[in-house]
Amino acid sequence: MERRILAGRAVGRIGLGCMNLSHAYGVPPAREVAEAVLRAALDLGVEHFDTAALYGFGKNEALLGEVLAPHRRAFFLASKCGMTGVNGKRVIDGRPATLKATCEESLKNLRTDHIDLYYLHRLDRTVAIEESVGALGELVRQGKIGAIGLSEVSAATLRTAHAVHPIAAVQNEYSLWSRNPEYGLLAACDELGVALVAFSPVARGFLAGGVRDTRFAPGDIRAGMPRFQGENFAQNLTILAEFEAYAAEIGVSPAQAALAWVLARGPGVHAIPGTTSVAHLREDMAEVALSPAQLARLEEIVAPRKVAGPRYPAATQAEIDTEEAPAA
Repeated sequence: MERRILAGRAVGRIGLGCMNLSHAYGVPPAREVAEAVLRAALDLGVEHFDTAALYGFGKNEALLGEVLAPHRRAFFLASKCGMTGVNGKRVIDGRPATLKATCEESLKNLRTDHIDLYYLHRLDRTVAIEESVGALGELVRQGKIGAIGLSEVSAATLRTAHAVHPIAAVQNEYSLWSRNPEYGLLAACDELGVALVAFSPVARGFLAGGVRDTRFAPGDIRAGMPRFQGENFAQNLTILAEFEAYAAEIGVSPAQAALAWVLARGPGVHAIPGTTSVAHLREDMAEVALSPAQLARLEEIVAPRKVAGPRYPAATQAEIDTEEAPAA
């Protein structure tokens, strides 16, 4: 796999997003299934594993710690703080003391003394970004984390944070149907030498063909997302049909086509698809090369003007800091 620089280290440009092994997309897979995915990732040479304190309210970090700790030197480990589970509820808290306490818990759960890249999972609008990043800078100096990242932030927030302490990466949603980084952040990352790590690069499973109807399991966050509801979903299914047909025409799977497009956006872009299937994991990690003309056709098929519905419901949208598409 092609390697790209992330927090000063060369790693495969496709990593594994581990969230859905414990969190967010309905009932998590059985323990043996989750372990099999992680072990298969190691066998396939995956070098970049991404988790967070939020995922399963600590359970995902603990899972990675139990399965991967014996191989700690073989991979790049990323986790996140600033959004955790408190008394069974998701809470955004960017106060320095909270971030430091979360880091200690993460190190314990992950069974390690060092996290290579530690993200502020969400901007806490009640705490200055300078304070949150300052606290993370202390963790860098203490050797507990190797580098600082931010998640779901704008170019303006990145610049402010980067002036306090170097930011190694920004992790934002980026896919053919979620182009938000193109409205300022991607250019800022290029300018500052910051990696962009794309989460949900296959559109929360949609562009992989994994969502055919809206009968979601309890606890699946997609049930509350406008793109997966009613007329929006029906319109988006027409896009999917054309996308799948073109992927078949050029001889790749839909997931591979979606990943190839994201990774072609620049040499500083990484992707962290998630899966609960070893077969899908192998498919994701089998890199494919597409021509500029093929990539352009994919971009036209899933052009933003064709996608129906915002990516988040209003309450969630109010919590994030990313740029939105300019008004038409």
